Amino acid sequence: MTANPSAELLDNLLTMAGRTTAVREEVRVWSMSGVERLTFPDATTAIFKYAKRPFDSEDQALRLARMLGVPVPQLHASAILDGWLGMLMEDLDPAVRDADDLDGTAAAVVLHGTRTAPALPVLDQARLRTLPDRALDHLARLRKAERWQEADDVEDVLDRIAQAAETRSAGATVAPFGWVHSEFHPTSLHIGRHGWRLLDFARAFTGPGLLDLASWHGTLDTPDPVRLRVFLEQYVTAGGTPDALTQRGGLTAENWALGWHRMWAVEWFMEQSIRWINDPATDPAYIKAVRRHLTDVLHLLEV
Repeated sequence: MTANPSAELLDNLLTMAGRTTAVREEVRVWSMSGVERLTFPDATTAIFKYAKRPFDSEDQALRLARMLGVPVPQLHASAILDGWLGMLMEDLDPAVRDADDLDGTAAAVVLHGTRTAPALPVLDQARLRTLPDRALDHLARLRKAERWQEADDVEDVLDRIAQAAETRSAGATVAPFGWVHSEFHPTSLHIGRHGWRLLDFARAFTGPGLLDLASWHGTLDTPDPVRLRVFLEQYVTAGGTPDALTQRGGLTAENWALGWHRMWAVEWFMEQSIRWINDPATDPAYIKAVRRHLTDVLHLLEV
């Protein structure tokens, strides 16, 4: 991991927290972020999380969420150094079990019922419908760098989606519209002895809450609108807005949600490929994922 200032960043955080030393144990580390467990001389523990752009404002999102009543881990201290965010956080007790669909709907109802925070970026209809065009811009930059040369099919599909985007993005601001966690998966929901905590707010924004509900079951399997419909109905039963079930963009709520969630993921993958990761060695994997998601988008958004 090049130029990762984690040691110096940790020193700064420990000083802020009135600590001196800690034993570091890696929990999960990749090129753009890392999570470690710290054990202090008095045997207490904390989590040290560090990340670079575009994941470098999670501390703000966590503070906002906590202030607005969303159950999140407590943030002890945060600091920025050389473009990296470092956070010292509460180490939650071991989970008593994995989160299930009912846990997911309960957490989503709380999050989506939280008043919006002006500090968060906004994904409204105007922004949503630009996603295919933004993906085309990323593709142009990739090709200028003599990458993704065999991806004419990707360009053709993005063009088709761009033409349909105006119509299909309608209803973006229909409730639930507000906090979107954007990494809303069972692994981001910690079920402990004393209740639940929502983790991983690095890419939170204000937008259609249906994107969270569409992401819950993951993106590795073929999208399953019937399964999502059941989840949406559970969400309404748990206290979510009945508008979650209404049609939008001429589509069922579940198809709209899955289609736009996959389009959102495509734009993110392509931006990551040219901007954040920018490693040609990763191109085959990214192209494969983009093709798979775009096939789903065509089908779900009925383009």
